[in-house]
Amino acid sequence: MPRFRRIILMVLDSVGIGALPDACDYGDTGCNTIANTAAVVKGLRLPNMETLGLGNIAPIMGVAPATTPQAAHGKMAMRSAGKDTTTGHWELAGLILERPFPTYPHGFPPDLIEQFERAIGKPVLGNKPASGTVIINELGDEHLRTGYPIVYTSADSVFQIAAHEEVLPIDELYRYCLIAREMLRGEHAVGRVIARPFTGTPGQFQRTERRHDYSLPPVGSTVLDVLQDSGLEVIGVGKIKDIFTGRGVTRNIKAKNNQQALEGTLQALALDLPGLVFVNLIDFDMIYGHRNDAQGYAAALEAFDAEIPRLRQALQKDDLLVITADHGCDPTTTGTDHSREYVPLLVCAEGVNPVDLGTRETFADCAATIAENFGRGWPVGESFLNRL
Repeated sequence: MPRFRRIILMVLDSVGIGALPDACDYGDTGCNTIANTAAVVKGLRLPNMETLGLGNIAPIMGVAPATTPQAAHGKMAMRSAGKDTTTGHWELAGLILERPFPTYPHGFPPDLIEQFERAIGKPVLGNKPASGTVIINELGDEHLRTGYPIVYTSADSVFQIAAHEEVLPIDELYRYCLIAREMLRGEHAVGRVIARPFTGTPGQFQRTERRHDYSLPPVGSTVLDVLQDSGLEVIGVGKIKDIFTGRGVTRNIKAKNNQQALEGTLQALALDLPGLVFVNLIDFDMIYGHRNDAQGYAAALEAFDAEIPRLRQALQKDDLLVITADHGCDPTTTGTDHSREYVPLLVCAEGVNPVDLGTRETFADCAATIAENFGRGWPVGESFLNRL
């Protein structure tokens, strides 16, 4: 019998907690998403995560170390090469990448863009690294005049296509993304192709929540596959299904923002099915980190913290809640891209020993813990189940 009937793995997208030793190789020296955000707002108010032990992991202005934490606590290092969403989630699920996905700091090669243009039957605008909100303001007028989609990338391994919903119908934008996903293989196998629809008028363009990610299929087995093969449920909430291209996910609950993801988690818990509930809360990264909005980032953290009592109340005595992240995205830096950081680890359940789990060598320790709980082995990472 498993010790925990259900494990809820909740990913606070981009909530890093300090630069990794190799952060300098990624241009991320000094990044610390949560601590730097706290400093900008003169202290975060996170009483529930403080009680769990967030302040015991690292110094955070406004978040004191708990004398008696209510959760096991620590931090985890990313062992994979890279710092993107796909890499982080795959490693949490036990899959480590030795080589990073390709990135395009000078835009995509002309022959690749020409191939894409031939496939969709029209030219594209952009083809350069850019902030999504900046590039639609820069090229939105021309897009409205011509109907040409805007293609751009970032420091991450992404091929992004932006289009106004009244110029390019959403289903057509999704079709363009599928074309790009099929093209981007081999040396150009980017981690994600992303549809970036927007609406509005010049000077007032706004991205909508109909974004859709088209990830590469995992390049090896994950703990999600193992659980599914064992007859257990793997419920994805938010963009989990997209990140794993549906592999290993038995049920999908859509969520376009943090609040929907929290409600989706409660919906998943109400199903009362044994296995894993894997959740992504996207707003920290998508709305605040990439837009250098430290004030908004802080408010989102405080809003999430306020929901923790409701979340914990929905847990049964044999549920385990794991709160962590997939990378950083420090909103206080000059750049707008992900940052190479440790991620926090808070693990709570009825009767859990609130130990210091220290610094874990890989996110895959989560996969190893999940696998051991359900009576399965996992070749990567070190389970912390026996410490709980």
